[in-house]
Amino acid sequence: MNFTLHLTEACNMNCAYCTREKRAVRMSEEVLDAACDLAFAEGSRAGLCFFGGEPLLERGLIQRAVSRCADLSRKTRKPVQYRMTTNGTLLDDEFLALALRENIEIGLSFDGTAQDIARHYADGRGTMAVLEAKAKALLRVQPHCYAMMTIAPQAAGKTAESVKYLYQLGFRRITMTPAYGFRVSWDDSTLALLMQQLREIAAFWSACILQGDAFYFSPLDAKIRECITGSQPAERCHLGFRQMPVTPDGKIYACTQFIGDADYCLGDVFRGLDREKQRELARRDAAPDSCRECALRPRCTNSCGCLNRLETGDERRVSPMQCSYERALIELADAAADRLYAAAPQRFAKRYQ
Repeated sequence: MNFTLHLTEACNMNCAYCTREKRAVRMSEEVLDAACDLAFAEGSRAGLCFFGGEPLLERGLIQRAVSRCADLSRKTRKPVQYRMTTNGTLLDDEFLALALRENIEIGLSFDGTAQDIARHYADGRGTMAVLEAKAKALLRVQPHCYAMMTIAPQAAGKTAESVKYLYQLGFRRITMTPAYGFRVSWDDSTLALLMQQLREIAAFWSACILQGDAFYFSPLDAKIRECITGSQPAERCHLGFRQMPVTPDGKIYACTQFIGDADYCLGDVFRGLDREKQRELARRDAAPDSCRECALRPRCTNSCGCLNRLETGDERRVSPMQCSYERALIELADAAADRLYAAAPQRFAKRYQ
């Protein structure tokens, strides 16, 4: 089973778009141990994602989890996979050595040259200079790690510059999403600016691919792959199945934005999962009513319950901003795919086969 362990609700940063409440709450060793045991209880493999707050505030818990899972893996003969999402400010050589030894895949939340616009320490200081040094150290250990950008409206004009900066720094896998939630406010002008920036990124991305670089940029690559293969979006809602969050008190929820909602609590690490609740979620029709007749529905993230709740407060209601962004992004991705295919059909086919 796959669990996202919310090791702490504390964070050493105060990002302008973050919607999580920061509290001095941490996961106990008892809860951590039970979560590791449950991850190995079913299925052919176990998966843990270390999350927060900022998970590196509790690196002792990460080390404990890795040690316990090593024992469980030997006993059960099941492999285990680790991931971590971090703001990067607390990365050091000791932890990077652990990540290399235990194969902990690290996703670095880094907004590139837009970093200091929205991502600050708790005392208001910028983090750009620190993150550049930490990113270089991370890339030396994990050259294929992800840079994870979140673009706030006030930083929209730096999106292309930020992607190019991260690429030049050495990142070849970059994810990007607009900031959502009650702490941001997109309007027509900032969304139009973001799309203009994405068109510039599309030209840069195409040029990199044509010169033979293995460059993955999620907004374009995901939409193109889904169109070609007919697969559902990677962001398609998997409430209660794909990656269930475990809170510091040991409760298991369907997804991150549903933490604290009793209707979406699927049990706890001590008693296990409520399978009937899981089945109820699997049977539900996740598509919002307003999207049923839309031709783009199969390629859109409209059914992401977490995102919908974050934006509108309702799992089944898509925000106007999200709808506009998805429509524009699909059109942009298709145009980029057409140009890339026309320029290098064999390379295009190999990339997306």
